[in-house]
Amino acid sequence: MDIGFAIVTASDTRGLTEDEAGAALGSLIAEAGWRVVEHVVVPDDVRAIGDAIVHAADEAGANIILTCGGTGLSLRDVTPEATRAVCDREVPGIAEAIRAYSMTKTRRAMLSRAICMQRGPVLVINFPGSTKAARESWEGCADQLEHAMKMTAGGGH
Repeated sequence: MDIGFAIVTASDTRGLTEDEAGAALGSLIAEAGWRVVEHVVVPDDVRAIGDAIVHAADEAGANIILTCGGTGLSLRDVTPEATRAVCDREVPGIAEAIRAYSMTKTRRAMLSRAICMQRGPVLVINFPGSTKAARESWEGCADQLEHAMKMTAGGGH
């Protein structure tokens, strides 16, 4: 199944060339046989993150948007709020599964505020900003993404 991904990294300190976590996600997407349609870095700002999600979903043709960063407890971590502002429906099981998987790696995973939602037919999944945690989050959900896209397109269980 052809799945187009967008990577939206939220960071006040990194640009695209320094975005190691986003680059790692791009490699994992390619290894799975899927494609990256867009990869951007935006400031830790609700409006900037929301605008990037909207653009990726509505104009860049992404089926799945992986946000990277902004899911922690810092007051600058606003990716979940930005996601809620521009999406329609929650998909809590994916975020729960990622946290449960990540808890087998580090107890600090319980501090994640990451969520998963849909903007129309587009799935938006919040990942943490560290390369290690982003890879682990991918491991915790990637095997279900193709089925999620089939269901979104009207397929059954």
